[in-house]
Amino acid sequence: MSRTSAPPPTDAAAPTVDSALTHGLKQRHLSMIALGGVIGAGLFVGSGAGIAAAGPSIVVAYGISGLLVMFVMRMLGEMSAANPASGSFSVHAERAIGPWAGFTAGWAFWVLLCVAVGLEGIGAAQIVTGWLPGTPEWAWVALFMLIFLGTNLAAVKNFGEFEFWFAALKVIAITLFLVLGLLAILGVLPGTDAPGTSNLTGDGGFMPNGSEGLIIGLLASVFAYGGLETVTIAAAESENPVQGVAKAVRTAMWRIAVFYIGSMAVIVTLVPWDDPKVAEVGPFYAMLDHIGISGAAEIMNVVIFVALLSAMNANIYGASRMACSLVARGQGPKVLGRVSSGVPRNAVLASSVFGFLCVLLSYWRPDDVFPWLLNMIGAVVLVVWIFIAVSQLILRRRTEREAPERLVVRMWFFPVLTIVALAAMAGIFVLMLRQPDTRDQLLATGVLTAVLIVIGVVRQKRAERGAPAGE
Repeated sequence: MSRTSAPPPTDAAAPTVDSALTHGLKQRHLSMIALGGVIGAGLFVGSGAGIAAAGPSIVVAYGISGLLVMFVMRMLGEMSAANPASGSFSVHAERAIGPWAGFTAGWAFWVLLCVAVGLEGIGAAQIVTGWLPGTPEWAWVALFMLIFLGTNLAAVKNFGEFEFWFAALKVIAITLFLVLGLLAILGVLPGTDAPGTSNLTGDGGFMPNGSEGLIIGLLASVFAYGGLETVTIAAAESENPVQGVAKAVRTAMWRIAVFYIGSMAVIVTLVPWDDPKVAEVGPFYAMLDHIGISGAAEIMNVVIFVALLSAMNANIYGASRMACSLVARGQGPKVLGRVSSGVPRNAVLASSVFGFLCVLLSYWRPDDVFPWLLNMIGAVVLVVWIFIAVSQLILRRRTEREAPERLVVRMWFFPVLTIVALAAMAGIFVLMLRQPDTRDQLLATGVLTAVLIVIGVVRQKRAERGAPAGE
């Protein structure tokens, strides 16, 4: 038998859990799940801090970070199309580097998603209490948790349909925003005059705060893209996992780039970068208000509310599937791996409970534990991306030797761009160390990663000696 006829080695447990899960997601579901997990308050509100620091050069910052994300998603798409698995990059890291790497990447991502669920719930609850003063925030978060517990405990096709329409509302909102912005830039929107390049070159120029401002904007933009990885997790439950992940990764990369970079370009062209409303209320509100859209604040509140709920729903899904996959590979408590009617119910419950615990910590320990928790997940996305790049560097060569026909998606200019991406990630680490706020995040994430690596290595050594890895 020739070497090329043999399939690449796969994780033995991955097919077990993936076959227990149902394959009810359609292509349109996958495309929207990708957008649902990534488009949230980070774009609609958080980008304001980046604009305030970088000025018009925020477009360059989002362009650079967007290019890096394209490379990462292309690498992940290559591996996931060759070996679809609900554990996605965790499975790939285990196959390429070792069980400790899969353990570290998987559980770090699970913690990230669960904390994100809590933050999104808090953000959505704050909007509702603005509409209904006097109602407790925690009660609204609990209600949202129960609703999304229901959608995630239902058949995956029902979750997919729910998330499709949630994410579609965000896509429609951003599309309308871009159309209105372009009309205002051209001066054809009633009541507006074409601004030309005045806001891009005035008030200090294109880089008003110099390279330091651009660096702050770059760091803000990099982490705004986190969440795209969920589409490769969902692909394992699609009707055609190989074709599904290949198409979803391609379309998601370009849509996110257009939405993010396009939005930033429209905002800084129309609104002076130093307008206080950009940082205080949000750049999208500032632009709508600038072009005379009545009720801009309430419009953006509704859009952000939907965006937060959509991301919350998608992240509970991603966290539960990652936990289930880890357990199936002997990397966690067996109780979380039980699948009933095609749904990992215990993993869904555990992910939701952990997310709600983060919410309670924001009320019980707002000055010490909760800020530390936020810092701890600050750079997890970057850690995951490094595992993805290193795994792709190893698995690409292995797959080319053993089963080249599985390379449905190929990373561009391999291995050059993979190495360039790794160098860029190392550069981001250095930049984070230069900024006090991001330095704290990096150190806290480093502690989390180190703890997970130690646990993962110990478990791996015990398993190699034939002892149970532990429950």
